[in-house]
Amino acid sequence: MTEVFLERAFERPLAVRALAAMTREGSDCFELYRLAWRESLVATDSSGMVHRMVCRFHAPDAESARIALRRAGVDVRTLWPGTVHEAPSLDTEMRGSANVLVERSFRLPVTVEQIQALEDAGAGCLQNHRVVFVRTFFSLDCRRMLCLYRAPDAESVRLAQRQADMPVDRVWSFQSIRPTDT
Repeated sequence: MTEVFLERAFERPLAVRALAAMTREGSDCFELYRLAWRESLVATDSSGMVHRMVCRFHAPDAESARIALRRAGVDVRTLWPGTVHEAPSLDTEMRGSANVLVERSFRLPVTVEQIQALEDAGAGCLQNHRVVFVRTFFSLDCRRMLCLYRAPDAESVRLAQRQADMPVDRVWSFQSIRPTDT
């Protein structure tokens, strides 16, 4: 199975329950193409409306995911296959506690090891801001990376990333929604 990620931004924010309904509506297509929704990471505003989201799926391949999502009425321009890299030393409880996402994009392909070396060099900055790396979603074309952290807030991560001289497109707080939550 392939890990597949869909990034979405909503001009008009949606309620979390509307997202859950959309997922249920697409379940027939998902089943037909063997697309399994694993989780969604959602950024909400002060009223609880979702304005940004990353969905993680398992699929036989990226094309199966594209077809299933397209048939469910989803814009798939920001869908990409990737890999998941867990922080090696975290316990199970900490792995589920990520709450801040850092988006990174690269003009030229990079390796996870190159970015990890930068992060290791800036480890003191992360510690100073009480930021703990949890996991990375890394695109197969090596040009997109989403890093998940556990931190007091998004600003702590933003400061730590800046001080560590890490490449950053966007930093946002999220809550995780899994199939068992809907």
